[in-house]
Amino acid sequence: MSDPREDAVLADVPGDLFVGGTWRPAQDGAIVAVADPATGRTVAHVADATVADGTAALDAACAAFPSWAATPARTRGEILRRAFDLLVERADELALIMTVEMGKPLAEARSEIAYGGEFLRWFGEEAPRVQGRYGANPAGTGRMIVTQHPVGPCYLVTPWNFPLAMATRKIAPALAAGCTVVVKPATLTPLTTLFLARVLQDAGVPAGVVNVVTTTRTAAVSEAIIGDPRLRKVSFTGSTPVGRTLLKQAADGVLRTSMELGGNAPFVVFDDADLDLAVDGAMAAKFRNIGQACTAANRFLVHRSVVEEFTRRVTARVVELRTGRGTEPGVTVGPLIDDRAVATTDALVQDAVARGATLCTGGKPLGGPGSFYAATVLSDVRPGSDILREEIFGPVLAIVPFDDEDEAVALANDTEYGLVSYVFTVDLARGQRMVERLETGMMGLNVGVVSDAAAPFGGWKQSGLGREGGAEGIAEYLQTKYTLTPDPFAGRSRAAGLRAGV
Repeated sequence: MSDPREDAVLADVPGDLFVGGTWRPAQDGAIVAVADPATGRTVAHVADATVADGTAALDAACAAFPSWAATPARTRGEILRRAFDLLVERADELALIMTVEMGKPLAEARSEIAYGGEFLRWFGEEAPRVQGRYGANPAGTGRMIVTQHPVGPCYLVTPWNFPLAMATRKIAPALAAGCTVVVKPATLTPLTTLFLARVLQDAGVPAGVVNVVTTTRTAAVSEAIIGDPRLRKVSFTGSTPVGRTLLKQAADGVLRTSMELGGNAPFVVFDDADLDLAVDGAMAAKFRNIGQACTAANRFLVHRSVVEEFTRRVTARVVELRTGRGTEPGVTVGPLIDDRAVATTDALVQDAVARGATLCTGGKPLGGPGSFYAATVLSDVRPGSDILREEIFGPVLAIVPFDDEDEAVALANDTEYGLVSYVFTVDLARGQRMVERLETGMMGLNVGVVSDAAAPFGGWKQSGLGREGGAEGIAEYLQTKYTLTPDPFAGRSRAAGLRAGV
């Protein structure tokens, strides 16, 4: 049975495409259903954009770019700040929308709104801080002027697991830099992005600066937009295989690219670790967002001398987790995004058990309605298990013992990915060694959550290219120009020039 309050909130979310400041249906009238993964019930319908719709969105972004790029940085920043304030005001509505379409518990949806909103505030403050430099060239024959300029219209492709934060993390720095954007949210969770588009519109973002296209025809729409010579940048968050495809397409236009791709995060617990702290960190690093995060800990590497005690403590905590629909009080683990995700997670667990892992708790789908999987702990996971190579994206904690620091480093780095790592030790020197030795773009030292709008988010190896957040985030949307001017003192002495006020 539907909930009247949910129905009212969902009915208020725009279902059309947002192109050139106007809400409009797809050109062929097609729509696509949005389902609640906790019940399987259709909760909304949104427009299913055609290739022509994608091109129209890019047309709007290109038309709006000159005036937006010329808008004073302070004005752009103030608009982003107003969007932040509106997001805070409407947080309860948005949290419910996010929970219904994605499944995460309401408390986590509110946390994502707080985190995602920070990108609007942070980059609103960064907009007027974009700087260049001026100085004499080494030969003393001229003056060098270095300036920063927006790259141009951008195509932003966001995932379903953090539908607000991944959108604001891209949109905010782009707008702060003076770029215009076409946003394509995941088909599974379009409502959050459409709600955000209206917030940005209400905050005063001019028509055409932000455009949103929802579509099931993703490959064709993306290929047309990326292949258009007017586009200057692609930013994508999602799987590494899809990222590779987009990079190949972007190569023809020599586009700027930002790629935040897959992960296989190691969580290393040394023999001297504070186990209470490590277990708290493990619960946050693994079960936040139902394990459906690229930053989720994938492989728990625990020193053999403490592995039994760590396993006992963490299993006791996992048993206490309550699985259910995210709108229900006390629920800490919601559904996976769909039944395919349940099947993938279960296949990884069954492969690990078949190879000799011990199932401590969970380890099975919970049945319908909804796409639920039991919170799971596996210990003594054996080398060669699929779960050690593939990103789990589910509520499964897999433990592997190790004997010394060198083995821990070798196990941690034994992956094509390098997004984030977590290390628990009270030995400061060892912690510093791990900072140097682990091949990841981010690291949590005695903490289980590292994401922060003020910090550069991104990975090494096949986890991606570029950084989002921090001062580095706006640089991804800027291009550098160097100008040489003649020496202003040419033909007169410097002292004479200074006396004359030159």
